[in-house]
Amino acid sequence: MEFIAHNLAPIMFAGLICFLLVGFPVAFSLGACGLFFAFIGIELNVLPEALLQAVPLRIFGIMQNDTLLAIPFFTLMGLILERSGMAEDLLDTIGQLFGPIRGGLALAVIFVGALLAATTGVVAASVISMGLISLPIMLRYGYDRRLAAGVIAASGTLAQIIPPSLVLIIIADQMGRSVGDMYKGAFLPGLMLTGFYAGYVILLAIFKPQSVPAIPPEARTLRDENGKSGVTSLLVLTGICVAASMYVAKNMAALHTWWSGEVVERVALDETIVVAMCFGVALAFVVASVNKITRLGLLSKAAERVTFVLIPPLLLIFLVLGTIFLGVATPTEGGAMGALGAGIMAIIRGRLSFSLLKQAVTTTTKLSCFVVFILVGATMFGLTFQGVDGPLWVEHLLTGLPGGQLGFLIVVNIMVFFLAFFLDFFELSFIVVPLLAPVANKLGIDLIWFGVLLAINMQTSFMHPPFGFALFYLRSVAPAKEYMDKVTKKMIAPVTTPQIYWGAIPFLCIQLLMVALVIAFPGIVSSGLDEKQVYDLDKVRMEMEATMPDAAGAPEATDPTAGMEGASSAPGDAAAPAADDPLKALQDSMGNEKK
Repeated sequence: MEFIAHNLAPIMFAGLICFLLVGFPVAFSLGACGLFFAFIGIELNVLPEALLQAVPLRIFGIMQNDTLLAIPFFTLMGLILERSGMAEDLLDTIGQLFGPIRGGLALAVIFVGALLAATTGVVAASVISMGLISLPIMLRYGYDRRLAAGVIAASGTLAQIIPPSLVLIIIADQMGRSVGDMYKGAFLPGLMLTGFYAGYVILLAIFKPQSVPAIPPEARTLRDENGKSGVTSLLVLTGICVAASMYVAKNMAALHTWWSGEVVERVALDETIVVAMCFGVALAFVVASVNKITRLGLLSKAAERVTFVLIPPLLLIFLVLGTIFLGVATPTEGGAMGALGAGIMAIIRGRLSFSLLKQAVTTTTKLSCFVVFILVGATMFGLTFQGVDGPLWVEHLLTGLPGGQLGFLIVVNIMVFFLAFFLDFFELSFIVVPLLAPVANKLGIDLIWFGVLLAINMQTSFMHPPFGFALFYLRSVAPAKEYMDKVTKKMIAPVTTPQIYWGAIPFLCIQLLMVALVIAFPGIVSSGLDEKQVYDLDKVRMEMEATMPDAAGAPEATDPTAGMEGASSAPGDAAAPAADDPLKALQDSMGNEKK
């Protein structure tokens, strides 16, 4: 019994792993493990009996957490946009645009996947939508099945890292950091990861062109009446908008100075990017709207369609993220605004029905309940784990690793990678992050940077076989039997499970490469964060002393009783010398005695 009492923390952690391996739901495993070991600790006099009285207060604290309200808001926003046909329109338009080049469909899937990630924030919705829409098209035109499966699964997991991400909200809450700062730090890594996916497809188009064929001419329907593609008009419009965005970005400090009336010398990189891109896409929408209303005919059919299909969701994304980055709105307020904007967009498109809204609200409620239940179980487990000095045990275990910060980061990322075989990102966020964050903070690691690093690593939980959740989502919508294509009237072979698994491996390696790059170059994350203000306490004290009123010139400031009834006003009263220097008073007294 003495051995159990002294080693209750590692036994408790091992017990949790056993609960999870048996197959119990995570929320109930956490809660049951916490209560079970709490009773054991009380019986062994390791824990006080009053420990369990704190559980209701912890649960009420979860219910009062405003930050967690952002989860249902962002989920509802994404589901409304996804189920109103936005994903289908985006993929069809972008696919037609990139279709003439090899790998164009795959690039369209990656681009649309990034947009869906920035709107839905839910991996399951992104993967299932892209699987239903894009996979039949890619199979129709002879894409390699492994590549098609890998591109769809990987683009869906971008919802993990591209803001507004649900996992970033949870990690920020568990670490006690700002969600806005977490979004700022993840902005550039998310764009880089999207670029790496696209780069891999481009390399395949160069070295293995047969695996990424172009769309045949007869399938390209986005053309003008004269048969031209209209790409020139789109390129000119894009060039004008890019030039305008670059001008705004270059003069962002001057714009801030004009707006606020105060001199601003530097603006954060993430804020500059969001505001500049928002201005550029708004300009494109205005130009396209004026052209359509006035019927000037300055834009081609392709340019008009791309603008009206692509710009509204981009404006919504930039509006939501921009208000959060600028500090105008909290993540919860930004999510609520995004959900309202998604509903308005669906109404304008004529695709918002009661059944669609009911489905979106039902799915949002299920996901929110899932998160809250896991959080309640994690709270019960964490309370008992803290009571048995579990964080101290984890700290001693990890701080003693060779290599200091680098050794800690390597071991932690390997551990998260292997735990991701069995747990999804919600479970990892609630179980692992609270244990690792205090240790990282003690080692001097910035928690925002550490949280973004963990979020990138948690992406692998959806990708690596045999338990990758994104792979199972894709498996549920991928054709399991041979079927006849509706367009070509040809028989299409099914997509097998090994093809899905093998297709995920290259993208899994790209994700691990991104983890290594963030560790090697911390500026990838920290460049998007605001500069930390360092204050000189000595200088502040000297400035405060300099601004304090002089005792000789302001007697009322040195005597708090001045002017009050019964207060002494004579200079020789006993209260007056109390404000003088005691040493000076002693010297004067000794001088009087000598006289």
